[in-house]
Amino acid sequence: MDLDVFVTAHRAEWDRLDHLLRRGRRLGGAEADELVALYQRTSTHLSLIQTSTPDPLLTARLTQLVARARATVTGTRRASWRDAVTFLTTGFPAAVYRSRHWWVPTALVSTLLAALIGWWIGTHPEVQAAIGAPAELREMTRPGGQYETYYSSHPAASFAAQVWTNNAQAAATCLVLGAFVGIPVLYILFLNMLNLGVGIGLMAGAGRLDVFLGLVLPHGLLELTAVFVAAGTGLRLGWTLIDPGPTTRRAALAQQGRAAIGMAIGLALVLFVSGLIEGFVTPSGLPTWARIAIGIAAELAFLAYVYVLGGRAARAGDTGDVEEADRSAELPTAA
Repeated sequence: MDLDVFVTAHRAEWDRLDHLLRRGRRLGGAEADELVALYQRTSTHLSLIQTSTPDPLLTARLTQLVARARATVTGTRRASWRDAVTFLTTGFPAAVYRSRHWWVPTALVSTLLAALIGWWIGTHPEVQAAIGAPAELREMTRPGGQYETYYSSHPAASFAAQVWTNNAQAAATCLVLGAFVGIPVLYILFLNMLNLGVGIGLMAGAGRLDVFLGLVLPHGLLELTAVFVAAGTGLRLGWTLIDPGPTTRRAALAQQGRAAIGMAIGLALVLFVSGLIEGFVTPSGLPTWARIAIGIAAELAFLAYVYVLGGRAARAGDTGDVEEADRSAELPTAA
């Protein structure tokens, strides 16, 4: 394609589009229709130039022109409470449901890994000795030791806020770093399972595994599920780099990235609930069975939320992505 000839043929259209955009809301009906037609044509022109004879200056000008035209054509929309309700009742649970083939296997493999690490440490005194001196291990695992007092070492409200902040950051990190082919996500997940496995192994070696599980399960079921969802979503995002599917890699990453951002917001709310349980229920004087029952109830409520509401929304076509009008424009591709 001869770029000079192409520019000469279409410059008048671009200038006319620029003129209409400058007039803003003072357009008549015919002029508004003309603006839409010129926007569509200019989008096609930009695509042709990008794929045939890319010119940096011309591409920059047309990109800006197309972006302005799209903003004028689609308009702007303010978020409302209805958007928040829609996100919580359809968008977020649908996104979690649709990614279940990633986070459910992640949860199973990770739980098995933590159990194996705990068994290895609990049944091998030499491994326990490598972790710490006998006096240090006794201080950690004895009645009233560090494992038990950890959950009551600070006021419940501040402890819950600290736990929520730390867990939300970990979940967001898994989602963001998934773009690096998922490798950092696997590392973060392994560290979490290693810490859990060490606690299981040391308390099992001291004959107090039941106490440890009574402290971890009330909040840990929901907390770990949120971490597994974040890790699975991050791994899915990383896999999109390798296999974007039928769309372009850029479009696939954009869709998964938008869903991941929404997932981070939703998981922050889930982790807020687990933080409240960890701050107020875990260190409480409730019987162990009651604390564990609260944790199981919270976990079952979340799973029902995902598989009932999320499954229904996913079957209706909701992907957890933002509304189509709020997405970046995808330029047509030249054949």
